[in-house]
Amino acid sequence: MSVASVTGDAQADAAVRRGRLRLDGVRKVLGGKEVVSAVDLETEPGEFLTLLGPSGCGKTTTLNMIAGHLAADGGLIEVDGRDITAVPPHRRSMGMVFQSYALFPHMTIADNVAFGLRMRKVGGAERRRQVAEVLELVGLDGMAQRHPRQLSGGQQQRAALARALVIKPDLLLLDEPFSNLDAQLRVRLRDEVSALQRRIGTTTILVTHDQEEALAVSDRIAVMAGGVIHQLDRPREIYLRPATDFVAQFIGEVNTLDGTAAGGHVCEVGGGTVGGTPVGEAPGKGAAVRLYVRPEVVRVAAGAGEGLRGRVRETRFLGSRIRCVVTTAAGEVTAALPFDARVPAEGEEVTCSWRPSDASLATR
Repeated sequence: MSVASVTGDAQADAAVRRGRLRLDGVRKVLGGKEVVSAVDLETEPGEFLTLLGPSGCGKTTTLNMIAGHLAADGGLIEVDGRDITAVPPHRRSMGMVFQSYALFPHMTIADNVAFGLRMRKVGGAERRRQVAEVLELVGLDGMAQRHPRQLSGGQQQRAALARALVIKPDLLLLDEPFSNLDAQLRVRLRDEVSALQRRIGTTTILVTHDQEEALAVSDRIAVMAGGVIHQLDRPREIYLRPATDFVAQFIGEVNTLDGTAAGGHVCEVGGGTVGGTPVGEAPGKGAAVRLYVRPEVVRVAAGAGEGLRGRVRETRFLGSRIRCVVTTAAGEVTAALPFDARVPAEGEEVTCSWRPSDASLATR
């Protein structure tokens, strides 16, 4: 059977099992402290969902409750409408890839990959066939008889991925699987895993603290902090429409400006009038508001104009862009200008502006 047929089988299985995960009010207490607080989320079948947040935010604890390695202290965990909250890990039909690879050092790669099939009493011939197919799928064909110590870090992580996929899981769980790899390999393997996930259609949950990684591979991202989900949305919306101050500050670089609502999407900031798309309901006139503006959407024009006036404090050439910092009455505004843009001189009077659709406006 070819790799294409393996992919087809996996997609057909996914269509039958669907792989829809639902968490309803899931919580966990560790050491007397609630580290996950009433988390609600639901995946679409075949979706790549990322739990993103800083260390200690509860994302790994949530993943371990999904896997069954930790018992939830409250709430409901369902897969395809089936309550698995109290089901042991080996009966959850989930494949998990760990940060540490967790390969058995005394076993060959083939034996490592076959471990789950052996536990499921799959016969020898069928087991060898499935192992060969999945190793080809992850680019490790020809390495079946090697031991983990004979493989590079990236190859070991591919072997761990093959072991998780060979059982055709309802859900694939990835616990910071790329963090032990060097930067270039991390990006390459992350892109390979993303492409493979889209080919086989397995619902996948990734845990990471790497914002770029989450933005690059995810269909949706759940941004966590303090044991709760602050925002669950598509990467573009997470980046351009942060729902909370934490999300805005955590994801990338952002200009945060305080002002007063002038009605609709318009507000007065530092003596200038600018705009932003409201998060939720539009604030009423006179309300205290906060504006979130990404540096790459800020336009800087010489002289006085409509927008936020100021003087250039510094400019720096950074290769693909020019970083321009402008001192205004509302505070410093950072712009990421195209590398071939006109570079304003330090001390020059300029006006900063942006399209209202490119900024988020929230009530303070």
